Amino acid sequence: MYIIVCGCGRVGAQLATMLSNEGHDVVVIDSSADSFRRLGSGFNGLTIVGNGFDERVLEKAGIEKADVFAAVTNLDNTNIMAGQVAKKLYDVPKVISRVYYPDREKTYHRLGLETICGTTLVAKRVRDRILGHDLAVEESLNQKTRFTEMKATPALVGKKVAEIEIPNQFRLVEIIRNNEAIIVSSDTKIFSGDTIIAVVSIEATEKIRALYNVDIFMKVGDLVSLSIED
Repeated sequence: MYIIVCGCGRVGAQLATMLSNEGHDVVVIDSSADSFRRLGSGFNGLTIVGNGFDERVLEKAGIEKADVFAAVTNLDNTNIMAGQVAKKLYDVPKVISRVYYPDREKTYHRLGLETICGTTLVAKRVRDRILGHDLAVEESLNQKTRFTEMKATPALVGKKVAEIEIPNQFRLVEIIRNNEAIIVSSDTKIFSGDTIIAVVSIEATEKIRALYNVDIFMKVGDLVSLSIED
């Protein structure tokens, strides 16, 4: 897919890097060239300095052939303007705009824009929606699991995510470090002081608790049914 990401902040950089790593053609637009430093080493797409609602910038980015346009800056007004230009002027098939304030979502929807609201896990959720991975459809309801929150213990510190995950039982989703959310990969290392958000099979809860000497707290309202298979 040919995807244009408007905004290279923390969310935009993670989103662009994930999509690039998955083999998509990605172009990132940001008003500051310094923002592109956030892109991961695996990013092999294009970067363009400019405003995501500027027609000249969009045409330089190849907007005419874009399958998806994702506006994920930290400014709602910029996201709505860029999304409108992409959808109305260039007829991009899929346009997604990030929303900081939930009460503005209705306005976005009236304009025909899809929205993503919230900062936690937003990069992953935008990526999933771009690829058509609707969680309600994609995730099979064959295993009771729950989202859990736990503090990194000595048994976890220094290990990479791939070393501690257990297929069908324990899957890390993100790490909260210095008040910032980090979407994990298999190579992400656990540091002292990290808060870990994970999906744990209910049946394996006590096993994980004993194995890593952690106190597991169920996040309120997050009891779900989903698959955590590889």
